Amino acid sequence: MKSYRIPALLDTCRGKLGAKLLIMMEKLETTCCIAGGGPAGMMLGLLLARAGIRVIVLEKHADFLRDFRGDTIHPSTLEVLYELGLLDAFLELPHQKTYQLGAYIEDTEIPFADFSHLPVRCKFIAFIPQWDFLNFLAREGRRYPTFDLRMQCAAFDLVEESGRVAGVQVKTPDGRLEIRADLVVAADGRSSILRERAGLAVQNQGAPMDVLWFSLPRRAGDPEQSMGRFAAQQLFVLIQRGDYWQCGYVIAKGAMAEIRVRGIEAFRAGIAAIAPFLGDRVEVLRDWKDISLLSVRVDRLKQWYREGLLCIGDAAHAMSPVGGVGINLAIQDAVAAANQIAGPLRLGKLGVDHLRRVQRRRELPTRLTQGLQVAVQNRIISRVLQAGEKLKPPPVLRLFARFPILRRIPARLIGMGFRPEHVAAR
Repeated sequence: MKSYRIPALLDTCRGKLGAKLLIMMEKLETTCCIAGGGPAGMMLGLLLARAGIRVIVLEKHADFLRDFRGDTIHPSTLEVLYELGLLDAFLELPHQKTYQLGAYIEDTEIPFADFSHLPVRCKFIAFIPQWDFLNFLAREGRRYPTFDLRMQCAAFDLVEESGRVAGVQVKTPDGRLEIRADLVVAADGRSSILRERAGLAVQNQGAPMDVLWFSLPRRAGDPEQSMGRFAAQQLFVLIQRGDYWQCGYVIAKGAMAEIRVRGIEAFRAGIAAIAPFLGDRVEVLRDWKDISLLSVRVDRLKQWYREGLLCIGDAAHAMSPVGGVGINLAIQDAVAAANQIAGPLRLGKLGVDHLRRVQRRRELPTRLTQGLQVAVQNRIISRVLQAGEKLKPPPVLRLFARFPILRRIPARLIGMGFRPEHVAAR
């Protein structure tokens, strides 16, 4: 169909149908196209737009509102926001601050992480719904003319030319769209379609657990701080979210079917047993529709890139929920990527070596973090879930209780991670 026939065709196809046909014919070009509007994708989009680079961020949903996405913003991420000049605006959003982390082992309280000594401006973890954080990044990104966020746009395939990735195919409410780009970034999560289409090999690190997510009302007299509670064959995490608790009930991998057979009443009784102060409100869990299953997995790509394509965040390395560090690893990936690729992208000289440098920069922190997570999963969580008698605090945790200075070590690992990144000057 020749271009001069398009207006005549649209005249005959009135209204919405005509608009759909036009969009289906549309092809866009940009410098960088980011698939996935999660923390990694949104932060990278903001950083590249700040550097004057044309960027399109694709988010497959109509909004960011999803239950039980990670909502821990650690000191390392807060430091990035400070370096961007956005910290004060971020802290105006409703959030809760946690300065220490602790756990109850049976009836014994064990403090094990104290963030008050970290060498950063914000010596706390900020708990904020992830959708508020993503909306905040979107608002800041739109301040730059080169930032284009497209909702309800799902990248489903790659465009390849002569062995390199040259763009993406996108599903939109109005049809299909092709976006050509100098660089495609896969930030589309642990079930990344683009890394699958690229044929990148995934190395599975294993996970012995899944997590049941739900919320329960928080009332006057409840504890102030977020916490973990350990008992024989039970592990329960509570995150203080103001007027409610975001709850994570850890189960053995694949045990959901057996738990459902026992019934919702037995599940509610288990919650009341490990956290008695919640016993007067577990009835809000009426049926299994009120509970979401997170299938935990820990994996990483052997190679994070191909010519014209880079994977970051969960698309490059799915993290365990241990430590709640997934968002912050994703943000660190985005900062490192922007530092490495912004200049070459702006000059039109981006090559495979620049993408390789991103992986080299972030691979060791990823491996070390996943190694710690897997060790905790296998040596602590698995044993708790299989315990046949009342738990006793292990000697190392008793040391944390006795010597407060030791609490700085897990605080550093959780709050800052390995090799925290810093925003490069423009």
